[in-house]
Amino acid sequence: MTADLLSELAVRARRAAHPRGEDCACEGAVTLAERPDATVVRHGATVAKAHAPGSTPEDLAPRLALAAALPGVLLPPLTPASVPLHGRPVTLWPYGTPVDPDDPDAAPWEAAGALLAALHRTTAPGRMPAMRGPAKAARAVARLREGAPGHPAGGPVLRAWETLPAWARDEGPMPDTTTVCHGDLHLGQLVRYPAADGPWRLIDVDDLGTGMPAWDLARPAAWYACGLLPPEEWTRFLDAYRTAGGPAVPDGDPWPALDVPARALTVQTAALAITKAVAADRAPDEVEEALIDACSRMCSVSPQLTTSFAK
Repeated sequence: MTADLLSELAVRARRAAHPRGEDCACEGAVTLAERPDATVVRHGATVAKAHAPGSTPEDLAPRLALAAALPGVLLPPLTPASVPLHGRPVTLWPYGTPVDPDDPDAAPWEAAGALLAALHRTTAPGRMPAMRGPAKAARAVARLREGAPGHPAGGPVLRAWETLPAWARDEGPMPDTTTVCHGDLHLGQLVRYPAADGPWRLIDVDDLGTGMPAWDLARPAAWYACGLLPPEEWTRFLDAYRTAGGPAVPDGDPWPALDVPARALTVQTAALAITKAVAADRAPDEVEEALIDACSRMCSVSPQLTTSFAK
């Protein structure tokens, strides 16, 4: 099935890249991602994406419509609706140049903050589904329980999970159900478009929806709190978000708004790290250990809206 899916995605990407059947001077299809939740193939300037099993056209329709309505913030789709392929919805997108992982000094933290603020200030054009950030965190914890039962590092991660309020564990409604959120913000979700030196755009609409805007700041906040993101980079991101009018964090101390989402993202990332380490039959690496240690500290202090869980 995987080979068939990749082959047919390549065909769809090629047809979209060359709709008039002209001769192709491209280098052929390139697989950009092959994960359980997404398979992505590029041909020339076009990308075909098979969304996660279980995704439906009805789930994607309002998300695609919002991306098309915000071309200055989100990468706009090439077509207004998804089409089925092997039981999964497929969408077509222009190719954008991603962040260079080998050049951390060039990370576009200012652009990420400004784009996020613009998204959070957007009025949804119609009924939007809920932002899927808490659902992804809950799924990561479920994978830990299923894929690494009894792992010694799993205990503090699961205990840290239980310290979170119900909404952060996807067991109740979010306190905010109106703000448009990305749902899975990290540097891999930015591309330059339409050219390699063009403006930055946010990509990946799968988790887009309404909810708590602080969740979108939670991953860099957690990295900063865990010592994995330098203070100056965190400050660049936060200042850019605030300067652009982002509503998630008021002036002054941002942690009253960020504490719970940052804890949740720390647990999510630690849970995935352990699951991947077990699957690869290896010990957690230094970065993964830092996340697991942060979960241990989360269990030893009360959640008092502070970064002390990671210090």
